[in-house]
Amino acid sequence: MQIDGKQIAEELYAALAPRFSLLGRKVRLGIVVVGHNPVIESFVRIKTRSAERLGIEMVRISLPEEATQEEVIAAVRKSVVETDAVIAQLPVPKHIDTNAVLAAIPPEKDVDALNPIVADEERPVHAPVALAVVEILQRGGIEIAGKRVVVVGEGRLVGKPAAWLLRSLGAEVSIFSLEQGSIEDLKDADIVVSGAGNPGFIKPEHLKEDVALVDAGTSELNKKITGDIDPACADKASLYTPVPGGVGPVAVAMIFRNLLDLLEKASK
Repeated sequence: MQIDGKQIAEELYAALAPRFSLLGRKVRLGIVVVGHNPVIESFVRIKTRSAERLGIEMVRISLPEEATQEEVIAAVRKSVVETDAVIAQLPVPKHIDTNAVLAAIPPEKDVDALNPIVADEERPVHAPVALAVVEILQRGGIEIAGKRVVVVGEGRLVGKPAAWLLRSLGAEVSIFSLEQGSIEDLKDADIVVSGAGNPGFIKPEHLKEDVALVDAGTSELNKKITGDIDPACADKASLYTPVPGGVGPVAVAMIFRNLLDLLEKASK
């Protein structure tokens, strides 16, 4: 089964729109962008379009590439005060401490669930990509509890939060990365979730029949966005997410589900 992430996202937006309307006010989502990068701008445009369709005002603060860490943190704190929730668009330039920037967003306004000083079990919402992985598996009829899951990569956006959330739902999770594990571990996996950013390196011979494949890895190869999992693996899989058009649209929709959840929690 090949997953249509755009269709799932459409269904999520259709469910979210009336709930945002019930709030009875204009919602403002802040985003802080440092430098100018065409790939980053593409991500920002997607988020901005999604916000507009839900009647949400996207409040952007743009800073130059050479902005200091103090200036970036000050911009984040300004956005925290002036908006309902905040995105610090990643990556930031190398001279900026990413953790320090993310730590400036309090958990109750952290739609990306990336504040590094908050324990996973204490977050009011979960990382959008991790939520997208679970949503896709559940919609595909894939049982999570008791299944052997291999998460490829352990980054802050995909691997780490996906591994934690899947464990919390009862899966037996191991992590394969350059530092730990072996690609041979994939042969026993019922579910593979990949976010390594290594184009096409997972091949059919690495997998067993009827594995569920969720590809959240994105990188550029020959001027095309591609995932970690070779498309030839689809023939071997019970569930397969293409790149692009799989996890990505669902993860963006989950940002807005998180926003709504945070607003509803704050109003109680």
